[in-house]
Amino acid sequence: MKKILQSKWTVAVLVAALVCAVAGTGLLNRADKWLQDGLFQNPQPTTNKVRIVGIDEKSLTEIGAYQTWDRNVVARALDVLASDPENMPAVVAIDTLYASETDPEADAHLAEAASKLPCVITATIATFGSVGFFDEDGQYYKDYYEILAYEEPISALKDVTIQGHINAMYDLDGILRHAILYVEPNGEKVYSMAYQTAAAYAQANGITLGTPETDERGHFYVSYAAKPGDFADPVSLVDLIEGRIPADYFAGRIVLIGPYAVGLQDAYYTSIDRSAQMYGVEYQANVIDMLLRGDFKKEVSDALQLVILFLICFGAYLVYEKLKLVPATIVLAALVAAAGGATILLYNAGHVTHPLWIPVGAIAGYAVSVLLKYLQSARERQRVTRTFERYVAPEIVKEILKEGTDALELGGKLCDIAVLFVDVRGFTTMSERLDPEKVVYILNKYLDMTSRCIAENRGTLDKFVGDATMAFWGAPLPIEDPVYLAVKTAMDIVHGAKEVSDELKEEIGEEFKCGVGVHFGPAVVGNMGAARRMDYTAIGDTVNTSARLEANAPGDCVYISRTVADALGDRITYTSLGDTVKLKGKASGFEVLKLESVEGVQV
Repeated sequence: MKKILQSKWTVAVLVAALVCAVAGTGLLNRADKWLQDGLFQNPQPTTNKVRIVGIDEKSLTEIGAYQTWDRNVVARALDVLASDPENMPAVVAIDTLYASETDPEADAHLAEAASKLPCVITATIATFGSVGFFDEDGQYYKDYYEILAYEEPISALKDVTIQGHINAMYDLDGILRHAILYVEPNGEKVYSMAYQTAAAYAQANGITLGTPETDERGHFYVSYAAKPGDFADPVSLVDLIEGRIPADYFAGRIVLIGPYAVGLQDAYYTSIDRSAQMYGVEYQANVIDMLLRGDFKKEVSDALQLVILFLICFGAYLVYEKLKLVPATIVLAALVAAAGGATILLYNAGHVTHPLWIPVGAIAGYAVSVLLKYLQSARERQRVTRTFERYVAPEIVKEILKEGTDALELGGKLCDIAVLFVDVRGFTTMSERLDPEKVVYILNKYLDMTSRCIAENRGTLDKFVGDATMAFWGAPLPIEDPVYLAVKTAMDIVHGAKEVSDELKEEIGEEFKCGVGVHFGPAVVGNMGAARRMDYTAIGDTVNTSARLEANAPGDCVYISRTVADALGDRITYTSLGDTVKLKGKASGFEVLKLESVEGVQV
């Protein structure tokens, strides 16, 4: 009995530790963030203090294309807002950067118009990037949030306005959940446009404005009040300029002026609605409204939540073990419901927690208690699945499991495989130009596309190396028609890259192309590395040749070897480049071919 009791306690500790490890390493982050969004981000009444003036399609139609505007346009809007002393707005914030001088008369007009209003907030922007440095002990570190450049309004406008930065950073899943309270160019804090606007309004109205707690980079959680398009009926800039809006509509209010058209590319996916983009001025309005409501949320530290998670999982497992199936199921349901209710109550009290952690922990403990007697027999199958599911398509994993572990020659074997390499052209230059969050978003979108194409064609995904992907066909198990599947994947990736590029161009104004190389031949495939760290991979001249072909392939182009072409015959069309393309490490005379089409792939 003592041994049995000790065993239960041991399993309880292991279950709790495993759940905490999964949560702590971020494996639940994406689903957890989505659940957070669904539970926490719901429309609510606003303070009704903000009025949005949009540079919308109507304005672009009546005034002309935005790039043809001079600064007299916005200056005229400010003139109208200042024309009635009895109905002037309390604060005007312009969500557009005026960092360089253009037409002197237009610049002067804008500064003069701004000076007539009680308070105008103008935009600044910091450019972030990564910078490496050595500390006092000689250890090398990288700061991925170093400010590389900082832009401010022209001096005439800066002198008569208050400045606030308009930087915004996505979370790693491409959703805007946080605002940046301040940036620190030259060691001095510059607060955000939203905070400066709320602070100016509060000061003008005798309101005490609180300050949200931030993390070490000045980020704080945003509690949105309105979905895209729901904040308030936006006023068209041209209607304001032409006097079509009553002056008292803006009296004593906050007026936000900024892009409100898709073509101006100032929109974000936010946590209150991940399916529709929110214009930048709507985002600013939401943050300002949150600051005025004092609806500050503090994200509870992961360390504290992990301790609580461990204790709950540990105790829950011991309870499950004492109960039969039906009572244990009732306890599980009650625990999940209580965790959900507590999460919402804590959020309403100002504390943001991980809503998925405790339910996942409770379910994990329940599953272990029910399935414990079956785990021993299933352990071998799970080991194989864990080993290969990261590399190969699901159907291949099923074949491996059917064959059993005796069919696997782990440790390295020589076999003929088709090898594919793909890489983004110009990615390094793009990475230097964009914020880290955008780089990660673009890279993840691209890698998701390549891995999906490989999986759909039953390939083995070997590895990601930066923006490069390697895959092969013919291992760990022989596969029918590996060369065809490899070139089909290559064409699928080229087509997929064009689709992703079109999406990125529409979303964030970026586009990219990728080059692909495919070769077929013998290679050594298996688990390689050290006892403490192994990778399932392929090595040999076939792999090197495929990499060389990819390295020389232009964007939107697939280079193949003569071996590949001969294996496929008339199932493909190609153009021979002869030996005009010199591959590093290859003797002269190696023929390179440009793949034109593949049977069964729609061009």
